[in-house]
Amino acid sequence: MGRPGEVRIRVPGSSANLGPGFDSFGLALALHDDVEVSVTSGGVEVEIEGEGAGQVPCDEAHLVVRAMRATWNIVGDAPPGLRMRCRNAIPHSRGLGSSAAAAVAGAAAAVVLAGRDLELERETVLQVTAGMEGHADNAAASLYGGFVVAWETSGNISERFHAVKLESHPGIHPVALIAGRESSTSATRGLLPDHVPLRDAAFTGSRTALAVLAFTQRPDLLLPATEDRLHQGYRRPAYPESSRLVDALRERGIPAAISGAGPSVLALTADGTLPEGLDLHGFRAVALPVDDAGATIEIG
Repeated sequence: MGRPGEVRIRVPGSSANLGPGFDSFGLALALHDDVEVSVTSGGVEVEIEGEGAGQVPCDEAHLVVRAMRATWNIVGDAPPGLRMRCRNAIPHSRGLGSSAAAAVAGAAAAVVLAGRDLELERETVLQVTAGMEGHADNAAASLYGGFVVAWETSGNISERFHAVKLESHPGIHPVALIAGRESSTSATRGLLPDHVPLRDAAFTGSRTALAVLAFTQRPDLLLPATEDRLHQGYRRPAYPESSRLVDALRERGIPAAISGAGPSVLALTADGTLPEGLDLHGFRAVALPVDDAGATIEIG
């Protein structure tokens, strides 16, 4: 494969955890960032439209660029310069996987600009991006699409992060309740205890196993399968409005959970509609089908 001079990448956002699957479950959603990268004779130029415009750096510090550099450190063949245009639709700091999507876009672009086949290097992309994130749930969902189960192997090994893609049931129609305010992942992680009661760990373990069945074969089981006692309750003070919305949805029979680190909420509906009477003040409801394709790339 020759080295192209320009690539275009489309990467979906994602919702992680999905209730009990803390740092393990991810679901790719049809909300995309589009990135165009061209090789130049030198320097780095970054243009941003949409989410993050005027807020994120437009130089080497940009997350997409950092992911490209990290990938070239592995595969080599970094070009002399870059021109990049980002058209972002994934809201930042809302629990919809914007940072993982940006990292996947950069790593995927770097692989192809180095003259390699993305399909043969998705494992490299996963290691780079999950390493930047610290866990693989969002990154794997953006990379592979669909419903993913991710895990980490400890020890001094090169392939530390792992994920498998499972086909989500076609009867699942997610609706994202996108919060109007931002939330810090590091801050919400700081609310988590070092230890949880054994009964809560056992409860969440059973729901995690049930969730794999529910997301792939039995969506009628999603309400119990998305119950959690591991993380959402402890982080409730960080987003009380989001927690109340999750409670209201579940009381009406709609499987719902905090999306990632919040404060957005993911409702897993049967038809893409929400029940009447919900207080959606501070939230924007958007039906977002499952994205089954993951990261896709075109060579210019």
